[in-house]
Amino acid sequence: MDRDELAAWLRLSLTPGVGNGAARRLLAAFGLPQAVFAQTEAAWQSCVTVAQARALAAVPEGLDALLEQTWQWLQADAEPARAIVTLGDAAYPPALLATEDPPLLLYLLGAPQFVRGRPFAPPRCLAMVGSRNPTAQGADHARQFARALRAAGLTIVSGLALGVDAAAHEGALQGPPDPATPATIAVVGTGLDRVYPRANKELAHRIARHGLLVSEYPLGTPPLAANFPKRNRIISGLSQGTLVVEAALASGSLITARLAAEQGREVFAIPGSIHAPQSRGCHALLRQGAKLVETAQDVLEELRLPAAEQAPASDAPPPAAPAHQEVLDALGFDPLGLDALVARTGLPAATLQVRLLELELDGQVARLPGGLFQRVGSA
Repeated sequence: MDRDELAAWLRLSLTPGVGNGAARRLLAAFGLPQAVFAQTEAAWQSCVTVAQARALAAVPEGLDALLEQTWQWLQADAEPARAIVTLGDAAYPPALLATEDPPLLLYLLGAPQFVRGRPFAPPRCLAMVGSRNPTAQGADHARQFARALRAAGLTIVSGLALGVDAAAHEGALQGPPDPATPATIAVVGTGLDRVYPRANKELAHRIARHGLLVSEYPLGTPPLAANFPKRNRIISGLSQGTLVVEAALASGSLITARLAAEQGREVFAIPGSIHAPQSRGCHALLRQGAKLVETAQDVLEELRLPAAEQAPASDAPPPAAPAHQEVLDALGFDPLGLDALVARTGLPAATLQVRLLELELDGQVARLPGGLFQRVGSA
């Protein structure tokens, strides 16, 4: 798009009190934003309220500065590639366009072949979301499922948050490369000139090399709390289904799952320990009719997709020595304290601490807050 067209789209998206719904009515009535702003207030009032028409007549504060910043961002001759996709553009994903509240603008940052694709998101996408504070087992599940599902040809969509989101992006990036589709898409709640949380900066850069970062928010938008639940509709809207790995009852992941159901998409949930708060949201979804998932194949079968031709390499550690296996068997897959483990095994606490440390160094046991230990890996 040229600079004047960009200016009109930015003005429409930034006009106070004119949301996506009102903007879509204006576009349907008058055409592109430049044509919208060529109308009179009286003409606008055939589509929007009097207050909205008055707002449209005024140029939003800071528009010129944002236009210059955005234009320079788009013109930068560097990788990752950048683009802005507008509602109705050929690159706009049909799955998202079919939802109730598609964004007017989508900012893209990523590998050139995906940024310039038509459309940028492939039809075979799966959202993976979950707790920002997962158990060790939950984070491991996110990585393994994402890698296996990527091997089957799915693009993994998530929100770049700490915890399950980050693990899902990581797992997808570990899957087999496919130059035709992005490994993973991160839908963020800030402008694309910012990374939030900062701890995921390196991960965001890797996603930009092998996939896509997507935002509906203008450059410079800080991490405002209200933006993150709102962006969840894009995560679910791009995807055939949403897999919730771990979630507490108050988790924002349940918002994504609800939006997916409202959009007519599949909802999947991985069950967990009855003792883990991070599993209660998944169990609530299962009671409401979500599909119970134990393997990646469960997801593929529900979506009527073929299994991966070649399974990804397993993260499973080599068989444990008998003494260590005794501890693993006693530990099970629920978080457990040292005293309870002493009671189960009959071993002295000092001996158990040595064996737990060795298992922790081998990546088979994780140490949790509160003096708890949890086995890591597939049951």
